[in-house]
Amino acid sequence: MRKWIIIVVLAGVAGVGAFLWLGDEPAPRAAVLRAEPGTAHYAPIATRDLDPQPLTVAEMFPAPSVSAGTTKLALKVTETLADCAEAVWGSAQDALGGCTQVLRARYETEDGTVSGQFLIFNLADSAAADRLVAALKGDGFVRPAPDTPDGFDGSRSWAQVRGLGHYVTVSWVAPVVRGSAARASVGESGGGGGGGGGRVDLTYPQVAMDGLGLVIQRRLVR
Repeated sequence: MRKWIIIVVLAGVAGVGAFLWLGDEPAPRAAVLRAEPGTAHYAPIATRDLDPQPLTVAEMFPAPSVSAGTTKLALKVTETLADCAEAVWGSAQDALGGCTQVLRARYETEDGTVSGQFLIFNLADSAAADRLVAALKGDGFVRPAPDTPDGFDGSRSWAQVRGLGHYVTVSWVAPVVRGSAARASVGESGGGGGGGGGRVDLTYPQVAMDGLGLVIQRRLVR
């Protein structure tokens, strides 16, 4: 399964956008975004009636870190939102059919050069999940976690959105740039990521964050 995730990340990423504006504040979205609706594989959890147990932080984020290849990201903070609209902006706010909770976690590499976020939305059914996937690749997206570093460079970030039965997962990683480099990077775009005058390879951070969604596989056999 992990090999499959790596192939997906390496083979087909395509997306648009750097910074959009919402009111007076910048609302960053991924510069490289891949979004995939659900498949029949997740039929056993296609509705909340089939999978009624709420998600928990302990279930979704059981370890203090995640890793892929030579990259390790430490878990910094987790939260559970009962108001799903707090986690998104734009058209995504109108695509939260039956959403009862969002779990969100933020991760960071030891040297602080990459920050990652993972979110999972608990929706009514797979049709609602697919609508949210479509909205997230349209003109809406997730909001950064409240403690996201100021230098989180959305203009060079990567994200993966997946429909998994009645759930939607979002993994989002970006370089973290500091000081004047952070200010200079706003509005720039680039496929590979970078900050502080250099480049940061986001492949393994993205694979590590996206792998958190594998926990949902356990619900298929309950």
